[in-house]
Amino acid sequence: MALRRSIYSTGRLTVGHSTPATHQEAPTGLQPLGLDPHKDGLLYVPKGYSPATPAALAVMLHGSGGDPAQGMSLLQRYADHHNLVLLAPASRKYSWDIIASNQFGPDVIYLDQALAQVFERYRVNPERLAIGGFSDGASYALCLGLTNGDLFTHVIAFSPGFAYAMETHGTPKVFLSHGTQDRVLPIDSCSRRIMRDFQDKGREATYLEFEGEHEIPATVSQQAIAWFLK
Repeated sequence: MALRRSIYSTGRLTVGHSTPATHQEAPTGLQPLGLDPHKDGLLYVPKGYSPATPAALAVMLHGSGGDPAQGMSLLQRYADHHNLVLLAPASRKYSWDIIASNQFGPDVIYLDQALAQVFERYRVNPERLAIGGFSDGASYALCLGLTNGDLFTHVIAFSPGFAYAMETHGTPKVFLSHGTQDRVLPIDSCSRRIMRDFQDKGREATYLEFEGEHEIPATVSQQAIAWFLK
């Protein structure tokens, strides 16, 4: 187990995109992942899903103290219309491992297993594969998205606190939004600082500030979906 955990210590996933076998069962709708009896995740497969039309996939991460239902709610309203598969894992502790334990590990392992299961059962468009989230989930999405940009093509960060990567791979597109009156994660020390760091490193991002607090207005999530699927 120690050796296995060391593989994930930089936030690096081992799973790769694959095409499922044609005989795999592919149920639609909301369903548990069945990977952990105590802290499991959720999967939503759009009603019109067909193996003939590879679906976009978005991994959506909840905020501190949240649960998979919160992560799922971030974009679920758009899933059926846009042929979008949603994967919402649960953090092993109150928040994601790099935040709760100051190191990558258990949550990366769980996500690796969850993605492998999805790839085994569903046809996913490798050019529309996002990781995103809200608050702590947005921070963690930036961490794993930048670390695994050779797998994730897009990162959707709603009101993040920070972005941290021990190693980076690929060049995923980034969408970042934040409310100017956010009192939970103030914009000056969070998203504006992230954007300054991106500019210093020559990394581009679609950046949206809105008049609001620690929230995701419908107009913001709509813009994120349009940006991801355009």
